[in-house]
Amino acid sequence: MNNNPPTGRKYLGEGALLVATIIWGGTFVIIKESLNDISPMLFITLRFSLAAVILLPIFFIKRKLFSRKLLLSGMLLGLFLFLGFSTQTVGLKFTTATRSGFITGTMVVFVPILQLIIKKRPPTKGAIAGTVLVFLGLSFLSSGGNSIFTLFSELGANFNFGDFMTLLCAVFFAFQIVYIDIISRKYDFWLLTFTQLATVSVMGIFATLLFDVTSIENIKLIPSDYLLFGLLYTGLLATLINIAIQTKFQKEVTPTKAGIIYSFEPLFAALFAFFLLNEKITNFGVIGGALIFLGLIVSEAYDSMKLIYEQRLKKS
Repeated sequence: MNNNPPTGRKYLGEGALLVATIIWGGTFVIIKESLNDISPMLFITLRFSLAAVILLPIFFIKRKLFSRKLLLSGMLLGLFLFLGFSTQTVGLKFTTATRSGFITGTMVVFVPILQLIIKKRPPTKGAIAGTVLVFLGLSFLSSGGNSIFTLFSELGANFNFGDFMTLLCAVFFAFQIVYIDIISRKYDFWLLTFTQLATVSVMGIFATLLFDVTSIENIKLIPSDYLLFGLLYTGLLATLINIAIQTKFQKEVTPTKAGIIYSFEPLFAALFAFFLLNEKITNFGVIGGALIFLGLIVSEAYDSMKLIYEQRLKKS
């Protein structure tokens, strides 16, 4: 199997993932407002159910390509997605949004580790350097304008149940990123996308009922125009389109590079909040955004220089 796609396909894949990340970045503002009218787990269930229902016609058209192996593979990816969203949702009840955003972003560190363990494929030096810069950038972006050491000291001194659940969320999302690189090469991406969405939908229904019975999260649903907009944006764009993009294009780049690109999500979220909610971006936030961008540039530049060097060696 060729793990190094042609340059054109690689850049197309990176561009597609960046578009998906921009869309995901917009969900923070929209979901923040939507959750005034709906409980978080029910929101997750409805957005994934909407996306799955829309894909039903494609499922029936391509059903002859459906197999037990595809079902199990899609369910595995869907399981990681569901666990990532649910642990993040539960974690937010016990920790701050800033800590949640930073800890979720640590998936950029877990991805290269899992890539090495699962795929037996170490990340490139450029990817490692990019990961370090992105992690540092996330630290600045999450510091709230204070010293980044304050962020780490607060996490160390007051690491709570919510922080732990959010850390699990980062690990689950990292698993999903690595396994989608392996699985998406084998099956029709539309069927694989549908299976992931349907899996999260079914698990979400059970979790919503379980959370309500155990009083972890009571079911709340207050119909409103903004809630409808939130469900349409997240269900159609952030879920249907984005999971399809991820399933189709992530295999064109390494999992570690994908993790770096996905780390732009909090940066885009801050920009959406700045333009739509008039939230202030601190100097530390600007520095953090620059470091995240630099991380991608360093990783990309290393890959490009390495490719040019290898091509010259072949010609000589």
